Amino acid sequence: MSYLLSIVMPAYNEQDCIEKVVTNWTDFLKHRFPEDRTTLIVINDGSKDNTQVLLDQLSPKIPNLTVVHQKNGGHGNAVVNGYRKALALGSDYVFQTDSDDQFITSDFNKLWERKDQSEFVLGYREIRHDAGVRLFITKFLRSTIALVYGTYILDSNIPFRLIKGSFLKKLMAQLPDPEPFAPNIFLAVMAKKSGQQLFDIPITHKDRETGTVSIVKWNLWKVCIRSFKELLRFRLELNRKVRAIRA
Repeated sequence: MSYLLSIVMPAYNEQDCIEKVVTNWTDFLKHRFPEDRTTLIVINDGSKDNTQVLLDQLSPKIPNLTVVHQKNGGHGNAVVNGYRKALALGSDYVFQTDSDDQFITSDFNKLWERKDQSEFVLGYREIRHDAGVRLFITKFLRSTIALVYGTYILDSNIPFRLIKGSFLKKLMAQLPDPEPFAPNIFLAVMAKKSGQQLFDIPITHKDRETGTVSIVKWNLWKVCIRSFKELLRFRLELNRKVRAIRA
């Protein structure tokens, strides 16, 4: 039996908020779609704290929760594996968000209202509560995408996006190999280049109250240089991949 909607949520060392976030989203699904089959897919990316233990305790109690444990592969890898799981479940729509409790469930409705207008809908953190290093990377990527691809996306890597399942399947088939550091950027670029309206819908972004930000472990310039190289290399393949998506 297929699902109307699957929510993909990567998680890494979020023991202080994972129970709250999982409960918020599974309750939201239950009340927002009481007659439909939905699930929250949490990909535990090799957490070193008690995230796995807490998820295993929650799983038997929450029918619309799907938990997947994997070795640590990074946020992007966890997102990709979450998408694959959602597609394997036959999801009509796939929504992706993060487990750090920086988003509110009600903003989902802003994207859901546009699902008949576009197969790929993005939120946009108009007021973003993140460390300066992350804000810099976002601005760098926005400029790089505009320069390399001639297209402008306000928040290409935002973990608040709604994608039609059949379209996501096409996008996933064209994802670069090897898997990029931030696959959501490439999905957004391919979606826009193939003619989708992304809308860039303003959503609420809260201060992070728990956990740690993994990106600070990376050197800022290392992240920027790697992302720039991946985007530049992908430019040579983009037209062929967009034609495949449109076909």
